[in-house]
Amino acid sequence: MRRRVLVARLDSAGDVLLAGPAVRAVAAGDHDDSPNDVVLLCGPQGTAAGRLLPGVVDVVTWSAPWIVDPAPEPTPELIGELHDAVKALGVDEAVILTSFHQSPLPLALLLRLAGVRRIAGASVDYAGSLLDVRLKPGEDFDEDQPEAERALRIAEAAGYVLPDDDDGRLRVAGLPDSADVAHLVGEGPYVVVHPGAAVPARAWPPLHHAAAVGLLIAAGFRVVVTGGPGETGLTATVAGPEALDLGGRTDLATLGAVLAGASVMITGNTGPAHLAAAVGTPVVCLFAPVVPAVRWAPYRVPVELLGDQDAACALSRARVCPVQGHPCLSTVSPEDVVDAVLRLSSGISSLGSRRSIGRTDGRRHTRGKR
Repeated sequence: MRRRVLVARLDSAGDVLLAGPAVRAVAAGDHDDSPNDVVLLCGPQGTAAGRLLPGVVDVVTWSAPWIVDPAPEPTPELIGELHDAVKALGVDEAVILTSFHQSPLPLALLLRLAGVRRIAGASVDYAGSLLDVRLKPGEDFDEDQPEAERALRIAEAAGYVLPDDDDGRLRVAGLPDSADVAHLVGEGPYVVVHPGAAVPARAWPPLHHAAAVGLLIAAGFRVVVTGGPGETGLTATVAGPEALDLGGRTDLATLGAVLAGASVMITGNTGPAHLAAAVGTPVVCLFAPVVPAVRWAPYRVPVELLGDQDAACALSRARVCPVQGHPCLSTVSPEDVVDAVLRLSSGISSLGSRRSIGRTDGRRHTRGKR
């Protein structure tokens, strides 16, 4: 008998994409081999990504006051919205996926009040009766691991592991066919440049991007520049007169199809970097060290990691660069990016990239019993 299980990941598109392997583990079911229907609870920035995850049958969007920025007021109406949605779903089990700096306890309390009987999560704080399955970070698992694997640890503790035929990589489903995006990307191989970032601390300077585009075109590459509806000025600057500017012309699913056809993607620590990983496209990642690359670098695809990972801003989680001149990324030259594209295009990523990222190959999971 199929059961309905709530999986929560309340953050942005990239966070939701990294939760994909854990979602598939829950969807695969438990020891009686009965699959589950996974309902994904996510924030407004993660909804589109949630709809692309294999194993998800429904997506519920809710703005958590302790996650969303700017934060909504925790009014009775907002809390009631979640309560009513969970009640209507009829779920009696939840798996709460969080990052190292987040607590599952506020959501666990609200889910308890909505009648969820079994809840799993990872918490450094005493959980009391809020969690039935509690992992203790630093004791039950090491925090210095890829975010996708952290999520899998939580799902595994709840009793769910990946099937033997699932290699644990990121995946998406429901993308347009390549023929459906041919009118956007044109003919021939191409490199995608995605210059936008959710916060300024993670952004490489626009003119650096533009210079890299010029060098790539001079080297014989065809370049496609992508960005959201609010980034059309940026993409126009970066694309210049010769690259193809798709700024504001793709939703997340269409962007996924564009990335699937690319030979290489160039971007920062962004949701689209994880989307590229989900479609198997190598990534030149301009990675600001405000969060650790071992956790957040593109997962299990060839990667060139650029940026000073030992800069003064390292591990600060800063949204705006706290160091004058943004040296962790501004010191990366357009020539550095072109060299990285050439290495990835030849199928050879640098030893320095692999050492900077750390272990990203994933630990194997197989089906087991609770």
